[in-house]
Amino acid sequence: MYGRLRPLLFCLAPERAHNITFGLLRAGGSVSLVRKILRYIYFRENSQPVAFAGLSFPNPVGLAAGYDKYGTAWRGLSCLGFGHIELGTVTPRPQDGNPKPRIFRFPRQEAIINHMGFPGKGARFAAKMITQPGSSLERDQIILGINIGKNKDTPNEIAVQDYLACLRLLYKKVDYFAVNVSSPNTIGLRKLQGKEFLNDLLQILITERDRLRVDVNKPLPVFVKLSPDLSDHELDDALEAISGSSADGVIATNTTIQRENLMISNPGIRGGLSGKPLKDLSTSLIRKIHHRTAGTLPIIGVGGISSVDDAREKLDAGAGLIQVYSGLIFKGPGLVRELVENL
Repeated sequence: MYGRLRPLLFCLAPERAHNITFGLLRAGGSVSLVRKILRYIYFRENSQPVAFAGLSFPNPVGLAAGYDKYGTAWRGLSCLGFGHIELGTVTPRPQDGNPKPRIFRFPRQEAIINHMGFPGKGARFAAKMITQPGSSLERDQIILGINIGKNKDTPNEIAVQDYLACLRLLYKKVDYFAVNVSSPNTIGLRKLQGKEFLNDLLQILITERDRLRVDVNKPLPVFVKLSPDLSDHELDDALEAISGSSADGVIATNTTIQRENLMISNPGIRGGLSGKPLKDLSTSLIRKIHHRTAGTLPIIGVGGISSVDDAREKLDAGAGLIQVYSGLIFKGPGLVRELVENL
């Protein structure tokens, strides 16, 4: 079915196409009969659970942050077979993000460039959406994470306050946090991956997480989402800060600003590149992280997964879980079922 719908969706501007499919999933997720139909088509009850960072994931396949930025469609998305869904990126205060157009689609390369800049309605709104009436059944059947970031007008020197605000507002609502310090679409954000910034940020966040965790009596792991564009020296510094703070793992990787593997007429488009051209770059970083930490640091692998072989490559490199996003756009929700059945 998606093969028939895709040409129609791709006739539309990328952000408009996203809004339409997102709206359908949001509406469908609010109707019990639609949720049952979706689960019948896509969900696999006999999938193998995965123990990861103190949590039990129903299967190894998750949805990467960026699709459900507001936390409004997760009920529909949870019926497509995912073992976990990562919402966000959420900032403490609402903001519009970067000017449009800010998503660019390249079907021949199965690639996307986005320059979104964390548009959203804020952490309070996301908290409300996660606990909307009637959501308890779906909530019990899936791991729900949330990707948190700073508002674009918050200086890096006090960015920790934004991350703390999100942590405090959402810790009772989700199963894990992903600390986004690697998006290329918020000016200066990637500087937070530097050793001093990241060490201070994580030390404060983990201390506060440990205090709040007493109220919820569950692991509540904190992962750090890293850029694929880190040099070896920058990666070593980031891993030192992550290990020193007792953060629970990493998500590798975010989008890239590199364009070497993207054959398009306008390589100067601003934003982060995802999809197939990111695949080898993200896998390489996963392999480096796994080697440098002797396999002791849990890794969620994301970047360019559009087939079972792509997913296995990430797992063989050292990832314990995987996430998809761009592959979902080009292949459709059947990709999730294919991955769950074959991994």
